[in-house]
Amino acid sequence: MPVYRDEGVVLRTMPLAEADRIITVLTRRTGRIRAVAKGVRRTSSRFGARLEPGTYVDLQLHEGRSLDTVTQADIVSPYGAVIASDYPRHTAAAVMLETAERLTGEERQPAMRLFLLLVGGLRTLAEGERPPSLVLDAFLLRALAVSGYAMALDDCARCGEPGPHHALSVPAGGVVCPQCRPHGAVSMSLAAVKLLSDLLTGDWAAAGATEVRTRREAGGCVAAYLQWHLEYGLRALPHLERA
Repeated sequence: MPVYRDEGVVLRTMPLAEADRIITVLTRRTGRIRAVAKGVRRTSSRFGARLEPGTYVDLQLHEGRSLDTVTQADIVSPYGAVIASDYPRHTAAAVMLETAERLTGEERQPAMRLFLLLVGGLRTLAEGERPPSLVLDAFLLRALAVSGYAMALDDCARCGEPGPHHALSVPAGGVVCPQCRPHGAVSMSLAAVKLLSDLLTGDWAAAGATEVRTRREAGGCVAAYLQWHLEYGLRALPHLERA
């Protein structure tokens, strides 16, 4: 069987048989893969703790027909273990990992930009210098954008009329002007619209100066937009703690 090496972030794990585990990993070069890690649930396993969700690992694998097999695993950065000690950061990371898995619709399709966004988001959460809710929403907006679902935040999503606009239509793809506003569009404060734009462009100084209620309003809109494009809800989202 062909052997290959790649680095990636563990997205999810599930038990297999008595001592094995199936891991889902978003890798730098190969894309999303699933692999069997044999014996990792035994206390004597040499790399069981290295394959936990949120861990950035360097892997050596045997390529299989349906599942690859992990033969070596080395930790690059233990983001998951660091984040796990703080509930708001832990729940934000869980949403990020599930989103990354769902946005990679097919296995073995390279997704370098999404991979880099995920590593950057987990690194920022682990550093603990920015509010987890802002880190999460910045990741979600950018991940959607690189996946082809960018949210229009300046010009009208339907006619292109320059903004600012304060009505958001999820089906239309972002903010809409009064003339294009469809039934079901929600009104947003201009502060929340600006916060989303700042998070998308990386203006952390402006984003960090916002009020809690503005962050919650913006976060609710991001969650609705995300789930619309994913077509059904995320398991981790109801557990998210927003400040």
